[in-house]
Formats: sequence, structure tokens, C-alpha cells
Amino acid sequence: MNRQWIWASAMAVAALTSIPIWANPEKTAVKSVAAQASTAGTQEVSLDAVVEAVRQATLSAQVPGAIVSLNVKAGDRVRAGQELLRIDASAAQQNVAGSTAQLEAAQVGLRVASQDLARQKQLFEKQYISQGALDRTQAQYEAAQAQVQAQQAQTRAAQTQTGFFSVRAPFNGVVSDVPVTLGDMAMPGRPLVTLHDPSAMRVSAAVPQSMIEGVRGQMKSVRYEIAGQKSVAAASVQLLPTVDPVTHTAQLRMALPTGVDGLVPGMFARVWVPGSSASAVPQNGVKDAAQVGRVFLPLTAIVRRAEMTGVYVVDAQGQPRLRQVRLGRTTGQSVEVLSGVSVGEQVATDPVSLVKKLPKAAP
Repeated sequence: MNRQWIWASAMAVAALTSIPIWANPEKTAVKSVAAQASTAGTQEVSLDAVVEAVRQATLSAQVPGAIVSLNVKAGDRVRAGQELLRIDASAAQQNVAGSTAQLEAAQVGLRVASQDLARQKQLFEKQYISQGALDRTQAQYEAAQAQVQAQQAQTRAAQTQTGFFSVRAPFNGVVSDVPVTLGDMAMPGRPLVTLHDPSAMRVSAAVPQSMIEGVRGQMKSVRYEIAGQKSVAAASVQLLPTVDPVTHTAQLRMALPTGVDGLVPGMFARVWVPGSSASAVPQNGVKDAAQVGRVFLPLTAIVRRAEMTGVYVVDAQGQPRLRQVRLGRTTGQSVEVLSGVSVGEQVATDPVSLVKKLPKAAP
């Protein structure tokens, strides 16, 4: 009995939800407009890009040891040469002390050999000793001298190694990340601190191989925009001479002006480069916006729900269907549609009224 009731309820709900919300066209007339194409001016192509720091470094230790001092955290500004963290250097300091003691002993032996050589020379002048005895004393002095030089080099190496236990900033910048905590074990190659220089930023985009020649010939036409701001012509553009063998794209870099607040590495950006998409291959026989020109829609037609951006496209039966789109530049009260809408398709211009006409759920 319970199974039959559950089955009947499910069928009833499915039947209700399958009825379109605009089944009565007299009560739900949809205001729509045809997607307009524009081919005026130079054809442009939008590329996704990212903000990068020109100078960014991930610091690691050259020697193993426990972290005994952590002087910075993410977001701190640091100066070149400032100590960021310190690793336990007790064993290295003992090596320095031992090398210093051995150097002092070698220097004492050199002084003794020098005095002995002086006496042997006086005796040789008076013909009290042979030439062989003087040569043996000379050799002992030179050996003692070489021993001092070796100990000096060993001491300097031990002193230099103690500097490996202190991690310092290579340039003025901002600490991006500190993936370790006090007491962690630092190992050679393990990332300890990441920092970047906020005074030198750039926008980087991947240019498809088919567009490289067109971009190279019109570098002055490249523009970019960050975080939805107004697009700006790039003052300095660099197209790297190599192509990635996996993605078949080349890196396009645009230097950003200094003094721009709020820019951090990893921010999303968009780059506009000259190009033509007329030769694009239609998918399923339907030409998209990029194939027939730049398509524009009024801003009122755009629907934003959480992370989704879309429009209501009116089908052949006059029923609006929500479709996800990708937007480009905004010009006045119009916005460019990069993908998702074909030229000539009818798009609802008042999606808010459609949402209001949704049937309310039964209590």
C-alpha cells in the first residue's frame, strides 16, 4: 500500500513539473530581441589571462634542520636581505669552532717551523749542517705553511655553511605564502617562503598557434582588462618566441603600470588581440558568434545565478530556455557575447519578469 502511494505521488509531481511555466502564451508574453552581429572595425578575439608578478621567488633551504625562528607571515612586506626564518645551526657552529681550533694549531706549527728554519740557515752558513739537513727543514716549513692554508679554507667553508641556516629575502617584496610553522623540519628543496615584488606586475595570456602571426604583426592593438574594469591598451607587449609542445600556445605578456592598487598575482584578466575567426569550423552545422562577427545583447538580458551567467533564449515554440553564455566587453548598455548565442536568435530582454512568473511551490 505504501509503495503504491509513493509511486502515485512521484508520478503526480513529475507530471506537474513537466508543464512549462509559460504554457499560456496570453498571460506570459515574452519580450525578446534578436542577437545582433557587428563586423565593423578590426575583428578581435578574447583570451583568458592572469596577473603575474615579474619577480616571484619560492625560497627553500640548502641544508636540513628544524626551524627555530619564523619572523614573517603571509602579507608582510620585507626588505632585501631581511632574515625570514632561521634553521637550527648548532652542529654547524660546532664545526666552525673545531675548524678554528685546528687553524690556530696549524698556525702555531707554522711559527715553530719558521723559527727552526731560521736557525738551520744560520748553522748552514757556519757549515755546521749539511745541505740535506737544511732542505729537510725547508720542506717541513713549507708543509706547515700548506697546512695553515688548508685549515683557513676549511674554516671559511664552515663559516659559509652557517649562512645556509638563515633564509633571507632576495629582494623587496610581499610574502605570499608561508607553508611551514615553527618547529617543522626543513629539507633541501622544500618550499619555506614564497614572496613577490608588487612593484612589477604583468598580464600573461596563452595565444593559440594559429593566431601567433596575426598577433605578432599587430602588437600595438593588444588590449587587456582586469576584474571587469575598462579595457586598456597595452603599453609594452612581449610575445615569447617558443610554443608549448603540449598546449601549442605561446605566452603573451603585457607589462602593467606601477602604482596600481589592488593587483595581486593570480587575478583573472582578459586580453583582446587582433585576429579573425571566420575560418572557424561550425559545430553541429550552427555558426556561433565568433564565426559571423561580434554579437551584442542588451545588459538587461543577462541573468546571473551564483557562478552561472546566462540568457533566456526563445525557442521555435516561443518558450524561453535558460542557456549559459560567456561575456566579453561591455559597451554602453550592450555587452558582447563570446559564446552561447548565435546571431539572429531571440533572447528575452526582461528575465526578471520570467522569474516572477515561476509558480510558487505548494506548502
